[in-house]
Amino acid sequence: MKCLFLNRTIAVTLSFLVLFSTLSLAIEKHFCGDTLIDVAVFTKVKKCNMEMQSTHQSEIAKKSCCKDETDVIKGQDELKRSTSDDLPNIQKKILVAYCCSYISLLKGSSKKTIPNSGYSPPEIVKDIHLLDETFLI
Repeated sequence: MKCLFLNRTIAVTLSFLVLFSTLSLAIEKHFCGDTLIDVAVFTKVKKCNMEMQSTHQSEIAKKSCCKDETDVIKGQDELKRSTSDDLPNIQKKILVAYCCSYISLLKGSSKKTIPNSGYSPPEIVKDIHLLDETFLI
């Protein structure tokens, strides 16, 4: 039961590790002056009202104080797959020997063996307690 739970936990952990190592993110930030207005990870950032006013007022030709920054966290594109063909022969043999010995350790004997089950006890010819005159009181 413990081995099964441990194997499932390790498998889930490794699958999340592969998932998050290949995940790419783009974090967008909107600044108005030096103040951070909005941060978005999977959606577009919300613009502040200053930028909207400068686009509607065409007679005022001043430079906008707003700026957008985009931080890109690039994930791993290709995963390296290693097969047993990549290993030298000696490492293959060591790996097979280790796996066989480890598996034999995990195997439990299914039934208890009695080494002298085929032998019958000797026949009692005389009563030894009477001969030795030993009695339990």
